[in-house]
Amino acid sequence: MTLFDMKGKVAVITGSTRGIGRAIAERMAEHGAKVVISSRKADVCEQVATEINASHGEGTAVAIAANISSKEDLQSLVDESNRSFGKIDVLVCNAASNPHYGPLATISDDQFRKILDNNIVANNWLISMVIPQMIERKDGSIIIVSSVGGLKGSTILGAYAISKAADMQLARNLACEYGQHNIRVNCIAPGLIKTDFAKALWDNPDNLKARTARSPLLRIGIPDEIAGAAVLMGSKAGNFMTGQTIVIDGGATIS
Repeated sequence: MTLFDMKGKVAVITGSTRGIGRAIAERMAEHGAKVVISSRKADVCEQVATEINASHGEGTAVAIAANISSKEDLQSLVDESNRSFGKIDVLVCNAASNPHYGPLATISDDQFRKILDNNIVANNWLISMVIPQMIERKDGSIIIVSSVGGLKGSTILGAYAISKAADMQLARNLACEYGQHNIRVNCIAPGLIKTDFAKALWDNPDNLKARTARSPLLRIGIPDEIAGAAVLMGSKAGNFMTGQTIVIDGGATIS
């Protein structure tokens, strides 16, 4: 047994078929957790769950597709997770949307609403669905994957940055509301990570060089470098941490 042991825990991770979400699911499974793989496409969820089961033993992962924009889908995700594993100990709100790159003056109303709905409102929906059982057990960990975008201004990621700043405040508010029940709510704020989601920011070599030039580590991150913080927050190692945002950005925000 170690501080980071997650044996006996069940973790639901949204957006976990690729990138940061998948890395978190794989590392939590490696540390003994049962994991629910979820994204919009059922076939991709099944593929990832099959691969995790092959690596960590049959029954480690199940696939439950859900679109975070649908309240009904999210309730089904919670219900099916409970049916599969009997409970939810750890919830990782990782899935997010960003349909607009550019100044706020050029964003459409529909794009702005989609960002706010998927990145903030949907997180609150899902958390509210999972919280009752955590209150009953007097234990639980909720992890919201935010972004360093929520800590600074941006000329091209304005609405997304606003939503990620709101996620940090959502974690603080919920930490205050549910701390009396021994439920912890924290954020991870990744910097530039090599994912498909952030491809527009790193795919161009000149753009990537400019974005990493002032970072102390002088490079882009990879999804697996975010997963350890999620294991910390979901295990006993994080039992006295709540309402916090851990920045993992190669030092970019300090330089």
